[in-house]
Amino acid sequence: MPRCDTGLHPVVQMPVAGTKRREAVLESRAIFSADLPQAALKALSTQARRPLPHAQQPENHAMSQAIHPALQLLNRTSLVTQIIIGLLAGIALAVIAPQAALSVGFIGNVFVSALKAVAPVLVFILVMSSIANHQQGQQTHIRPILAMYLIGTFSAALVAVIASFAFPSSLVLSSQAAELTPPGGIGEVLKTLLFNIVDNPVNAVLRGNFIGILAWAIGLGFAFRHASATSKQLLGDLSNGVTAIVKLVIRLAPLGIFGLVAATLAESGFEALLGYLHLLVVLVGCMLLVALLINPALVYWKIRRNPYPLVLTCLRGSALTAFFTRSSAANIPVNLQLCKDLNLHEETYSVSIPLGATINMAGAAITITVLTLAAVHTLGIPVDLPTALLLSVLAAISACGASGVAGGSLLLIPLACSLFGIPNEVAMQIVAIGFIIGIVQDSAETALNSSTDVLFTAAACMAQERQDS
Repeated sequence: MPRCDTGLHPVVQMPVAGTKRREAVLESRAIFSADLPQAALKALSTQARRPLPHAQQPENHAMSQAIHPALQLLNRTSLVTQIIIGLLAGIALAVIAPQAALSVGFIGNVFVSALKAVAPVLVFILVMSSIANHQQGQQTHIRPILAMYLIGTFSAALVAVIASFAFPSSLVLSSQAAELTPPGGIGEVLKTLLFNIVDNPVNAVLRGNFIGILAWAIGLGFAFRHASATSKQLLGDLSNGVTAIVKLVIRLAPLGIFGLVAATLAESGFEALLGYLHLLVVLVGCMLLVALLINPALVYWKIRRNPYPLVLTCLRGSALTAFFTRSSAANIPVNLQLCKDLNLHEETYSVSIPLGATINMAGAAITITVLTLAAVHTLGIPVDLPTALLLSVLAAISACGASGVAGGSLLLIPLACSLFGIPNEVAMQIVAIGFIIGIVQDSAETALNSSTDVLFTAAACMAQERQDS
C-alpha cells in the first residue's frame, strides 16, 4: 500500500502524458481515499480552507494598524529634528517647572553614561577589527588627517591670540581657587600621555583612557592580521554587534538631550553667565570663526570644491549632540555613525575618529589661549608678538594632551600662565572662572573638537577619491 502523506498532491498535479498515466493517477487516488478514514479527509480539507491565524483576530490587526503610522512618523523624522524637539522641550520645561526639570536630569545622565560606557568597547573592537581585516594593497589616509589635525589646532590657537588682542577681556579675580592639581609643565603632560599609552588594557577600557585603548587595539590588530580567517571574521562580527548596540543608544539621543538641557538650565540658569558675557563672546566667537572659516579653508585646500555642504553636514550631525553631551569620548559613536552615513573609508575613520578625540583639540587650544591672555590683560602684563606665537604653540601642544589630564583643557591653563610668570594661585582662579562659564564654553569646545574630527576625516577621504579618479 502506498505511503499516505502530502506528497500525493504533487503527483495529482503532474502533467498527464497519456492514458496509462491518467489511469495510474486515478487508481492511486482511489486507494488513498479508500484507506484513509473519511473523517481524516474531511479534517484535511477543512484545514486547507482554514484562514491564517492573524485573520482570526481582527482586533490585533487593527491594533497593529493603529501603531504602525506612529512608528512610520518616528522613522520619517530625522534624528536631528528629534534632537531639536527634545532641546525645545527641555528649555520649556526648565522655564515652566524648574523642579520637574531637575527631576528629569537623570535621563540625560543615563544617556551620557550609556554613550561613555559603549564608546571604549566600540573603539577597541572597531580599531582592532579594522586593522586585522585590512587587505594588503588597500590605502588608508591617516597621515593627511593627522596633518590637518595639527594644522587646525595651531590655527585655532592663533585665531584666539588675534581675537584676544583685538578684544581684550578683563576678569574679576577672587581669593577662591579650585582645589585641583594642574600639571607642572609640558614634560609632565608628555609623561602622562606615555603612561596612558602603556596602561593596562582592562584599566584603559574601564577608565575611558582612549590613548591606551588605541595603543592596545592597534597592537592587537596587527597581531591578528596573521590569524586565521575565522578569527578575523569573529572580530568583524563583534564589531557589527557593538555597532548595533551603539545605534540603539544613539536613537535615545532626543530623550537624553531633553534631560540634559532641562536640568542644566534649571540648576544654573543664565544669570551665572551674564557676568562673563564678554569673555564668552570672545571664546564662542573664536570657535565659530574656526568652524565656519578656518576649517572650511582647510577642507577646500584638500577637496578643491565648495566645502560648506560638508561643513554644515558635520556640524548638524556631530556638533549638535556633542554640544549637549559635552564629552568627546561620548560623541565617538555618533561620529563613527556619521562617517558611515557619509560612505567614508571604514579602515580610515575607525582609527582617525578615536585618535581625533584625543589629539584634535582646536576648541581646547582656543580655551587655553583666551583665558590665559585674559589673565595677562587683567594683571597688566605686556605681551609681544613672539611670546604670543609661543603661546599658540604651547596651547596647541597642551591641547593635544588635554585628554590625558584630569579636568581637560581648563587644568592646562596654569601651564600656559606659567609662560608669563603668573603664580599658580592666580591661575587657579582663572580655572575656577572656566568652570563657571563651562556651561557654554565646554559645550562649544566639545562641539568644535568633535565635528572637526569627522570634517577632516571626510576631507581626506574625498581628496583621495578625487586623486584616484
